[in-house]
Amino acid sequence: MSRERLQKVIAAAGIASRRKAEALITAGRVRVNGKVVTELGTKVDPREDKVEVDGRRVVADPPMYLVLHKPREMVSTLDDPEGRPTLADILKKVHVQVHPVGRLDYHTSGVMLATNDGTMTDALLRPVGGVPKVYLAKMQGRVDVEALDALRNGVVLDDGRKTRPADVFVERSEPTTTWVNITLKEGMNRQVHRMGDAIGHRVMRLVRLSFAGITADGLRPGEVRELHTKELDQLKKKFLNPAKKRTR
Repeated sequence: MSRERLQKVIAAAGIASRRKAEALITAGRVRVNGKVVTELGTKVDPREDKVEVDGRRVVADPPMYLVLHKPREMVSTLDDPEGRPTLADILKKVHVQVHPVGRLDYHTSGVMLATNDGTMTDALLRPVGGVPKVYLAKMQGRVDVEALDALRNGVVLDDGRKTRPADVFVERSEPTTTWVNITLKEGMNRQVHRMGDAIGHRVMRLVRLSFAGITADGLRPGEVRELHTKELDQLKKKFLNPAKKRTR
């Protein structure tokens, strides 16, 4: 009989990340064999014990790792109280329940990952993980060298926080706009837009070209595919295994 920590079982079922699963447990929203369990670290056998979250049975699926091309004007969650299109519209084609890794703004398009592996999700979203995210931003006006250097060295945002150094270069310049390639290794809310505001160049359009080295090349907006073996191996080598070492 194989017994595993309760939060790991919940994360493996794609219901929540490991961290969010812990919050569900401590909030009294998890039952094991009909009894509420609030103690973190409780061990269960997912094949024998009946685990429920908010009354819904938890069944662990095999690990799945997906890359998708999020279109513009779509919410990067699985539901939306305003009734806007969500990632659930894309992921309904997948027969295993997965959750998105992080978010993209409503008007931002580009690559996103989705998985039912809570440990991988936590590793990719860990603030100290340094996971690279590459964006192409269409900025208003001609962005000069001084403004580019400010982005590279870090700018102070509207809440007083300063961004980390970023890799920045111009993809192309147009008479009234500049397309800027920006690589970040952090993830603040609407960060690229706020960085553009900080240097006086409003971001008019934003696309995420890659996340953790994974691109959506070959995928049209709204399409999804499983990660190739080499892609998954690289993710585990670069981000999952180092994260495990840091937590020991």
